[in-house]
Formats: sequence, C-alpha cells, structure tokens
Amino acid sequence: MAEKEKVVKKPLYERPGTMSVLVSLSAVLLGVVAGCILILCIGKNPIEGFDKIIFGALSNTRRVGNTVAYSTQLILIGLSVAFAFKTGLFNIGGSGQMLIGGIAASVFAHKVTFLPSPIYYVCLVLVAALAGALWGFVPGLLKAKFNVHEVVGTIMFNWIAYWLCYDGIQRWIVDPKIVVKSSPVSVGQSLRSTFLTRITGGSYFNYGILIAIACVVVIWFILDKTNLGFALKATGSNRFCAEYAGIKVESSIMSSMAIAGALAGLAGLTYYLGYSNIMEVGKMPGEGFDGIAVALLGNSNPFGVFFAGLFFGILKMGKGSLSATGIPPEIADAIIATIIYFTATSVILTKFWTDVLRKRHEKKLAKSTTGKEE
Repeated sequence: MAEKEKVVKKPLYERPGTMSVLVSLSAVLLGVVAGCILILCIGKNPIEGFDKIIFGALSNTRRVGNTVAYSTQLILIGLSVAFAFKTGLFNIGGSGQMLIGGIAASVFAHKVTFLPSPIYYVCLVLVAALAGALWGFVPGLLKAKFNVHEVVGTIMFNWIAYWLCYDGIQRWIVDPKIVVKSSPVSVGQSLRSTFLTRITGGSYFNYGILIAIACVVVIWFILDKTNLGFALKATGSNRFCAEYAGIKVESSIMSSMAIAGALAGLAGLTYYLGYSNIMEVGKMPGEGFDGIAVALLGNSNPFGVFFAGLFFGILKMGKGSLSATGIPPEIADAIIATIIYFTATSVILTKFWTDVLRKRHEKKLAKSTTGKEE
C-alpha cells in the first residue's frame, strides 16, 4: 500500500489571506499610533481619548445597538465598493445608489400597507436592491458600450439621484409639518422592531444587520464558488485575456456594476428604514464615500469588509464622546484617514511582513536541519 503523500503547508508569507490580515491590522495599529501623536500634539491624553471613543460606542446596550445599526450600511456600501474592486471597477456612486434605494423603499413603505408581513419585507428588500441595481447598471452600460469611465459615470449619477430625491421626497412622501424631510416610516413598515428596540435599551438596532450578514455570505459565494465570480474577476484582472478566453466582457461589466448598485441600494434601505426612519431633503449621504475606506481596509474580502465596517462604525459613533475630554471629534476622522493612507501603502507593509516571516521561516528550517544532522 502506497504511503500517503504528506501535505506540505505553505509558509505564512506565501499565504495571501494571512498577509492581507497582517497588512490590515498593521494599518489599524499605525493609524492608532498616529492618532495618539495627534492627541499628544494638542496637549491631551491619548489613552483618555480612545477610552472615550470606546465608551461612546460600546459602553451600554443602547450604544452597542446604535453602533451595529450604523455599521450595517457601512458594511453594505463597503461590499458594494469591494465587489466592484474585485472585478476591476471603481464604484464611487454608492451615495447615489443609497439615495435611490432609500427613496424607492421609503415610497414603497408609505404606499404599500396591505401586504402580509413576510411578503411585504421580501418585496421591500427587492425594491431597494432593484432600484440600486438599476442605478449601478446604467454607468456599467455606458462603460461597456461607450467606454465612459465608471468613475465619471457614477459621480454624475450621484447628483442625478440627489436632485431626483430632492424633488421626489417633497412630491411623494413629504412631512407636511416639516417640508425639508419625509414623513416618518412607522415601525411596522420599517426594519425596526419593538422587541429589538426594547432589548437594546431603546436603540436603533434593526433587522438590517441580518441583511448585511446574508450579503457578506452571498458575495463571498459568488466570487469564490461560481462561474460568474470567476468571469467577473477574470475581466477585472485582464479584460483582453478574458475576452480571448471567451468571457463576455461587456456583460461582466454591466453585471458587476448592477450587483454593486444593488448592495448600495440595500445600504439605503438599512439606513433610511433602519438606522433612521426619514429621508432629509438636500442631503447627500457621506456613507457612500466611507465605503471606499471600508473596502480598502477589508482588502476587498467580504468577511474583511464586515469587520472593517464594524470597526469604522465604532470610530464614527464613539467620536462624539471625545468632546467631553476637550479633544476635537474630528481626530477620529483623522485616524480613519491615516488608516486608509497606510492601507494604500500595502505594498510596503506586505514587503515588511514578507521579509519578517521569511527570516523567521528560514531560521526555523535551519534549526530543524541542524537537529536532524546531530
């Protein structure tokens, strides 16, 4: 009987997943160090500052619920940007796709009140996803058919969405008492739940987090386990090689942007019918751009994006408590920006960790060889 072949494990520095985690953790650590230096420069205690950030985001059940609720849309927008990155595209239109998904879901919630709950919620999710998918598909179509760069197309569509919502909110769902915002969506028509609100001390915690978790798993499955994911990643790696291999490149581009748009549309649903229950006239959601940071820190990996979204949610929700220490809340934004800068230098960080792990591996091999010789 033939002996079973021994499975030789790759060294740590040859494992892409391990290196990605190390790069992301290094970027966070360096960002925190930079934040400490900034806080010291204004004559304050950095330990007290970070303690207040954690306190503001996680000190009690209500704050934890609010932090998770806010992080939900960051996760979904991060997934949207990451999915486009994986397929060689840059979806900078998350804000517009959020708005379109949000207004479609809000109008549906206000107008459709006769469906049974299970059917209503399925339809609500589909409406937001389809609206966002349409808003992502059109720039994808322009890119595929007319070579209009997706950055230009999505930025322009952000402002088209902005003005459509500016008019649409006042036309269809305006609050007659305060004309600069929509009429509030009732708890029964939103992603919120009286039960969830009660057990989290009156927070905005809602079922949106379940949508985010489901999307993380689905996007991971599409990218790593399906022919569609392979075709999309091949197109992103080299459009011409993919075309030569028989992959329909134009369809891949349009599909990628549509899926990215659907994820951003769901972010609009979880924001405007979960974390909030209104839409404000004349407000462009900044979360669409925060998603770029989340995708970069998560290394465009769905599971990495999930944890990056939670991390940025903690910083965003906790920064309000910095004022109590005399530290400007903008320090938290500076920390986020610094983390992104270090993440963008992943080549340098990757080289650093590769050298460290290679030397460690070589020393280990040398010790084991010496031991055998003896």
